[in-house]
Amino acid sequence: MARTTDTALKTREADQPSPKAKARLDLFKFVPFRLNRLAAEVSSALSVEYQERHGLDIPAWRVIATLGFRNDACSAQYISQCTRTHKSTISRAVTTLLHEELIERVENEADRREFRLQLTKKGRALYEELFPQLLRREDEILACLSAQERKLLSTLLGKIEQSLDLIQTSEEADAKQAY
Repeated sequence: MARTTDTALKTREADQPSPKAKARLDLFKFVPFRLNRLAAEVSSALSVEYQERHGLDIPAWRVIATLGFRNDACSAQYISQCTRTHKSTISRAVTTLLHEELIERVENEADRREFRLQLTKKGRALYEELFPQLLRREDEILACLSAQERKLLSTLLGKIEQSLDLIQTSEEADAKQAY
């Protein structure tokens, strides 16, 4: 029995990387790298729907998408924080979208010094046209997963978001006035 244990121990030690190799970070196994790479690839795949057909870049779509799913107008700061996009990037997108008359500024009733943003009729029509296409594209991307795996993925992503204290719904953001 001792011989079997020695053999198993030697096998396990042989399978372990050397201390020098342990210090190396394998990016392809590093979850933050994998999530970032997936996010970039998925974002790029989805952008075809709105970039090639409507000339919108990713930040402009993020503004339209954020305004599209909300019932009320919101600030550019809300969009920046919600989408985790730098405020200067959102500001440039807002300027472009205002010029294209896809969004408009409305006075904030609570603070008349601040303006909020909302979709115009033209912007709402664009959003209504685009989001079903994006949902179809999402389905294509996730087609490699079963319904159960999709549900599990959503649950696991939610757990990670929660552990990072990220707002997960617009209702939660409104209730906490987080953005």
